[in-house]
Amino acid sequence: MNSNRRDFSKTIAAATVGWTIVPRHVLGGSGYVAPSDRVNVALVGAGGQGRTNCRELFKLDDVRVVAVADPIEEHDLSKFYYGGKGGREVVAKEIDAHYQKQSPDFACKRYVDFREMLQKESGIDAVLCATPDHLHALVSIRSMRKGLHVYCEKPLTHNIAEARMVAEVAKQTGRVTQMGNQGHATEGMRQTVEWIRDGAIGTVREVHAWSGTSRWNPELTGAPTDKVEKPVGVDWDLWLGPRSVRPYHPAYCPVSWRDFWDFGTGALGDIGCHDMDAAVWALDLKHPVTIEGRPGGKSNDQIVPHSEIVYYQFGKRGDWPEIGMTWYDGGLKPPTPKGMPDGFKLDGRGNMFIGDKGVVICGGAGAPPKLYPESLDKNYKRPEPSIPRVKGHHRNWIDGIKGGPAPSSNFEYGARLTEIVLLGVAAVRYNGVLHWNAESMTFAEGDKANRLLNEEYREGWKLDV
Repeated sequence: MNSNRRDFSKTIAAATVGWTIVPRHVLGGSGYVAPSDRVNVALVGAGGQGRTNCRELFKLDDVRVVAVADPIEEHDLSKFYYGGKGGREVVAKEIDAHYQKQSPDFACKRYVDFREMLQKESGIDAVLCATPDHLHALVSIRSMRKGLHVYCEKPLTHNIAEARMVAEVAKQTGRVTQMGNQGHATEGMRQTVEWIRDGAIGTVREVHAWSGTSRWNPELTGAPTDKVEKPVGVDWDLWLGPRSVRPYHPAYCPVSWRDFWDFGTGALGDIGCHDMDAAVWALDLKHPVTIEGRPGGKSNDQIVPHSEIVYYQFGKRGDWPEIGMTWYDGGLKPPTPKGMPDGFKLDGRGNMFIGDKGVVICGGAGAPPKLYPESLDKNYKRPEPSIPRVKGHHRNWIDGIKGGPAPSSNFEYGARLTEIVLLGVAAVRYNGVLHWNAESMTFAEGDKANRLLNEEYREGWKLDV
C-alpha cells in the first residue's frame, strides 16, 4: 500500500475513536440551533474575501458575526479587485458599525490566532473560513471537531489528501457545511444542469471551461529574495501557519499568495471550483482516469505558471459515455465550435458543453446558459425545474444549520469538486500525463507524482484529525 494512502487511513481510523455521531435535532446539543434562534458566526480570515463573506452575512437577520480572527491587523486592497482595506481591525470595525445600529453595546471579539478563538469563544455556532488555501483544511477540521458548522472558501483544501480528510471529518461529525463556490446557488447554474440532464444537446462529448485569470506577480520567476521590512500589526509566523519559515514580503499577501504553490493553487485552484462546477454537477463527474497538465510561461516548484491547459479524461458513468473536459486560463480559450452565429466570440470566462445535437455555453460562476444553434434554441422546450432553488449561498448554509436540507455544495460535494480541480493542479506541476487510481489515492507515475498529493506541515500545525 502506498505510504500516503497508509498514513491517511491510519489518521482517519484514529479520528473515529471516541466519536458517536447522533443527529443534532435529536440531542439539541453542541452546534444545534433552533429555527427561531440566531446563528452566531466567527470569521477566520479577514482579507478581501473574508470581508465580502461578512457583508453577505450582514444581509441575514438571523445571523450575527460575533468574532473575527486574522494575524494581520490591516492591509491595503486597493490594487486588487476588492478595493479598500481589509484585515482584522478593519473588518471588526465594520462588523461593530453594522450591528451597533440595532445593539449599541455590541462589540465584535478580535483574535490574532484562530486557535485561541476556538478555545475561548463558547458562544459561537459556526465558523466561516476565508483564509489563504494552505489553512483551509486546518481551520475546517479544528472547527468541526469543536462541534461547529463550517463554511469554507474554495478550493476546499490545498492538497488532495486534505480533501479526503475534510470530507471524512464532516461525515463523522455531522456538521452542516458549505464550500464557497457561490455560483452553485444561482438560477443559471441550476438551469444549466437541468438542460444538460434533460438532453438539450444530446449526449455530451466534450466540456470546456476557461478563465482569463493569471499571475498577480508576473515579473517574478520564483520566491521573492529582496528584503522588505514587515509592517506593524502583522504576525507573519502565524500567517505562515503550517508552511516553512521565510521572510515577510508583500508579494505574498494580500491576495497574491495565490501565485505560490506553498500557499495557493494558481488560477485553476482559484477559479476551477466555480467554473467546473456545472460540469461536475450535471454530468456526475467523480474521478478522472487521466489528467494532462501543460503550464505556459515560466514556473517551477515555487511559483505558478502564467497560464495552463489541463486535459481530463473521465471513464463511463452508468449509461453515460467517456467524456473529456479541458481547462484553460491566462487568456487561453477553446476553439469556437462549428455552427455558431456570425460574429460570435467566446467571453473571457465561461463553460461550454458540446453534444451530438448542439452546444450549451454559459458564463462563469453560474451565469445563465445559452443554447446553440439558434434553430435548436428556438424549438427546445425547457424542462420544469427539478433542482430545489435556494435564496443565496450563505442563506442555504444557514438554513441547513437551522434544520433545513443539507446545503447543496456541502463538503461531500465540495471535496469531490476540489479533488478534481487539484488533480489538474498536480498535473500542471508534474507537466505531463498522470494516471489516477482514486481508490488507492496514487498516481501510476510513482514517487515524483505522488509527492504532490500531500505536503509537509510545521510542528504544531499538523492536521489533528
